[in-house]
Amino acid sequence: MADINSEPVTIPDLYSLLYLNYPDVVSVEQVCEMLGDISSKTAYKLLQAGRIDHFRIGRTYKIPKQSVIHYLREIMNTCPLSNNDALTH
Repeated sequence: MADINSEPVTIPDLYSLLYLNYPDVVSVEQVCEMLGDISSKTAYKLLQAGRIDHFRIGRTYKIPKQSVIHYLREIMNTCPLSNNDALTH
């Protein structure tokens, strides 16, 4: 019998499980891998357009893993599946 005072059972976030082996803060190259081997040019465009939250240390972009996951959730929930264009023209 389940304990009434126990924590509710939650379904693990699939994106978090998918990217479990990535560090909490990733590089542009890792973002490219995480997004299906997109080009670094496309990754930089996403960052510069503000589509993925990030910060910079000197000239190096650092991207929290949760920002990539948030971006994926956003595009999957707002765009029809037949037309998931990451960069709108």
